[in-house]
Amino acid sequence: MAEKNNNIPFNEDHYTHNINRDNERSLDRRGFMKTLVGAAGVFAVASLPWGVIAAKELSDLGDKKYPKQKITDITSFAIGDSVDFAFPGEHDSAILIRLSENKYVAYQNACTHLRCPVFWKKEDGEMLCPCHHGKFDVETGVPIAGPPRRPLPEIYVKVENGAVYAVGVKRYEA
Repeated sequence: MAEKNNNIPFNEDHYTHNINRDNERSLDRRGFMKTLVGAAGVFAVASLPWGVIAAKELSDLGDKKYPKQKITDITSFAIGDSVDFAFPGEHDSAILIRLSENKYVAYQNACTHLRCPVFWKKEDGEMLCPCHHGKFDVETGVPIAGPPRRPLPEIYVKVENGAVYAVGVKRYEA
């Protein structure tokens, strides 16, 4: 009877037998899943402070106080005219329109569709977005034509001592 030779035909240090070397870490499926879940947990915990900060900012929007900002003098502002201004920040463009002797409306003038500028067309009494032919009701800021679906953010105005001031931004609930 022939005897089987179970000897390895080459030295153990051969490069094909480096799978179980010392100081080498093996990672099976279970170990990989544990690592994956652990990493997800670390990312979730690490992002928690940012979520808290965002929630605080969003909840305080309704109570946010804005500094009163002068827009224009009444004497230099005829009925039917409009004035562009920046409010609440220097990069937030807005528009003020005088509708009658004592009625003023102001809106942030970035279209709620794709943020194109909205213009006041005095001859037609319309607020227009030239990008996609959107129209907004001048009395309410609500879209009346085109792709916009949300109203323009309204800016609260106050008339004092012969001037018009911006005093706040209306918060719209979703």
